[in-house]
Amino acid sequence: MKETLLSKSSRTRLFIIESVAPVFNKKGIAGTSLSDLTSATGLTKGSIYGNFKNKDDLALAVFQYSVDNLFRYMEQELGKASSPLGKLRSIPGAYLRLYHRMIAYGGCPILNTATEADDTHKDLSDLAVRAIERFKSVLIDLTNQGIAAKEIDAGVDAEKFADTTLALIEGGLMLAKLTGKKGYLANALDRLADEIRRMAADSKCPAT
Repeated sequence: MKETLLSKSSRTRLFIIESVAPVFNKKGIAGTSLSDLTSATGLTKGSIYGNFKNKDDLALAVFQYSVDNLFRYMEQELGKASSPLGKLRSIPGAYLRLYHRMIAYGGCPILNTATEADDTHKDLSDLAVRAIERFKSVLIDLTNQGIAAKEIDAGVDAEKFADTTLALIEGGLMLAKLTGKKGYLANALDRLADEIRRMAADSKCPAT
């Protein structure tokens, strides 16, 4: 595969985004100061804002970068399974393995941004909504594919399952981060795993 070569300005932008992403995710937009940005990057204010219009512009780029990394990780994890149901079954374990890295990073970027930007930053709020809708679309598509393949019971409501999955994951992450207790997330993911097992078409068959 031919490696994509980035221009010097693109490499600088990416360096800034990668360096400040954990800072924004932990402190939020309002809590992140210019000194935080210069300390994280080792660059001057002029160097940072020569690549981004302002702090809000940088925050938007950072959020998209963080979300893309999250989805890239999930795509890799789901790609280890060959069937729609297998991919759904892999989600709880994937999030549990991601837990410590995500907590060190400051928590789930979607949840953090949605909480902070809900009533204060429309552009970021819109990006968070699109990220949730993107994840929801993946869940709905996999569920419908599983129904079509007769792996998942035909009576399953794909949208309801997707909504429940998102609530369990984000709720579990929020409580685990707030309390420092991984059990909140582990229990939520166990509940999700149980729900996926019940969705399987063969779960209605008598035990042999």
